[in-house]
Parts: sequence; structure tokens; C-alpha cells
Amino acid sequence: MGTVPAVGDKAPAFRLPRDGGDTVSLADFKGRKLVLYFYPRADTPGCTREAIDFSKLRSQFGKAETDILGVSADPVAAQDAFKKKHRLTIGLLSDETHKILEAYGAWGKKSMYGKTFMGILRMTFLIDRNGRIARVWPKVKVDGHAEDVLEAAKAL
Repeated sequence: MGTVPAVGDKAPAFRLPRDGGDTVSLADFKGRKLVLYFYPRADTPGCTREAIDFSKLRSQFGKAETDILGVSADPVAAQDAFKKKHRLTIGLLSDETHKILEAYGAWGKKSMYGKTFMGILRMTFLIDRNGRIARVWPKVKVDGHAEDVLEAAKAL
């Protein structure tokens, strides 16, 4: 389990495979703001609502000079299927090794039905134009979350 980067910290660098087969790195967004959100699993109810909400607001994020990337441990093929099925307009990254999940503190202990296990913690980071953490949402509730992140991006 990694430590969650704090506001003002340099965002941990990454290079990950993305939907469509390309790779994406943090450096690709230099000079722009970036929403990096971590979600447990493609095509599950909460993750689907969250991805659809971010997709619906993509043009407004664009006006705020902010890009959006979702990250889970799903393989690229699952990300592609998820994106196609729900007509998502945001980038989806695959971190099957959990390296970036751990670097952002998004891999940790979870519990469900009395059982404890390791999994992806739903959290979001807003990264500024200089590659620093501007805002952290450590325990995301899906409803209204994309709108909250948009307001923060506009204010940055």
C-alpha cells in the first residue's frame, strides 16, 4: 500500500497502456490540468456511473483546459469493451501491475461482507499544469463527484 500524495506534492509519474492500445504518461499533459481518477472495476454499477458522469462533462472540462483519465487494474481489452459499451469519451488506463495504483495510494485494504481484501480504492486527483497535486478526493462517493471535480478544475 502506498501513501496518498498530498496537495502540493509532485504527482507520481506514470506511463500506462490505455484503451485503443497506445500508452499515456503524465508528461503528455505538461501545461494542462489533469483529472486522474481510480476506480475498482470496469463495467460495474458505480464505476459505470462515474465514467459516464465524467464523459458527459468532458467538453466542460476541456473548456477548463483539463483532461480526464480513469485508471483501474482491468486489462486494456476490458477497458476497450467498457468504453465502447457505454460510449465513454474519456481515456481509460490499465495498471495490471498496480504500480501506479500503489504510487497514488489507491491500492489498499477493503472490506465487504465481513471479509478483508486488497483492492482499488475509489479516489481522484486533480493535477495542476506544473504536475503537482492540486486537490485530492480520498473517499469518493459517485453521485455528484464529477461535478465537484469540474468546479475545482475551473477554480484552479
